Amino acid sequence: MYLTFAWRYFKAKKSANAINIIAWVTVGVIAFATCCQVLVLSVFNGFEDLVKSLYSSFYSDIKIIPANGKTFILTPAQIASVKKQQAVENFSLIAEEKALLKNFDARTPVYLKGVDDNYIKVSGVASKTNRGKYFTGTVEDPYLVAGSGIQNATSLNVDPALPAGDLTVILPKKNSTNNDPLQSLSEGFIKAAGSFTIQQEFDDKYAITNIGFVKQQMGFAADEYSAVEIKLKDNADALEEKEKLTTLLGSSYKVQTKYEQNTSLYNTMKLEKWAIYSLFTLILIVSAFTMISALTMLVLEKRKDINVLQSMGASQGSILKIFLSEGLLLGSIGTVTGIVVATVLCLLQLKFEFIKLAGGSFLLDYFPVKLIATDFILVAATATAIAFFAAWFPARKASRQAFELR
Repeated sequence: MYLTFAWRYFKAKKSANAINIIAWVTVGVIAFATCCQVLVLSVFNGFEDLVKSLYSSFYSDIKIIPANGKTFILTPAQIASVKKQQAVENFSLIAEEKALLKNFDARTPVYLKGVDDNYIKVSGVASKTNRGKYFTGTVEDPYLVAGSGIQNATSLNVDPALPAGDLTVILPKKNSTNNDPLQSLSEGFIKAAGSFTIQQEFDDKYAITNIGFVKQQMGFAADEYSAVEIKLKDNADALEEKEKLTTLLGSSYKVQTKYEQNTSLYNTMKLEKWAIYSLFTLILIVSAFTMISALTMLVLEKRKDINVLQSMGASQGSILKIFLSEGLLLGSIGTVTGIVVATVLCLLQLKFEFIKLAGGSFLLDYFPVKLIATDFILVAATATAIAFFAAWFPARKASRQAFELR
């Protein structure tokens, strides 16, 4: 019944055309804000999935690092116990350190990551190697797979048709007690096999070779490593497996999930997403003032109707609900319109990719989008709550109008 009154008031001609104009402006602003909220959240979802997929190509599901220092001892028995874990699909032993890579006069600092043969099953770096090939060689004949930024900085030759020249890798020796700084460094020779392109943070920073070469150059013990990277089975719970491995290995080891390896990244993405959402929520709050104006003018317009309803026995609560319904009706029309328009635009973007990214330097040349049901619920709930509070004040004023029938 209350919605029927609200709908009739919404459609009815008003004595002052400004009431209709303000009402439609309110609907339009709500539709615009909700449409933008859904679009922005969907675009952020798309970018979040893209970034996560890029980082997943490099970071493992679980990573074990030393609780203190840069290295730890992992015995064959401990390695076997990790391998026996039901959720562990594969794992790779890592020896990693900062190094200086030299190619003639060109030189650049890198994070040299020594990996074993299982690394190709744990990481997606091999699939992202787009120049040359993924090959790390042996201890006696080491090869390097570098990020594309490092390749450009040092002019690495990764063309298999051309002979590979020797590169110089300078690494610090572990536990060196020599007073001469030069004697505490090791110098090794390596060849470039390929380069990968994942994301600028990795492309400009990492180079991958075999673990034996890094351990030999740095003087690692036989069972000494920098990290263990683990790939879990598809149905495994990372947090649960983290707890199991922490209990299994003890306090000398730190076990990290993929999220914990990239805490700052994920927190930044969430902060940006909700900051933009809050900005468009402010637009909805501004639209609430136009709704208050429209409903206040409507209350003045319908003073006689209110008196008639009161004379027929309508209570203050009934009149309050009628004008609350009017406000919620305005909000609902705007919200549904905005969500429908945003959904159509997102579906068109998914199919035709017609909204392009400027510059053309990113991995994609269009805005990625991803529709999530909870975003629609959140946007609708926010708009409805704002519409309710905006309608409350004029509706309360209407319900308290003194009864005087002339």
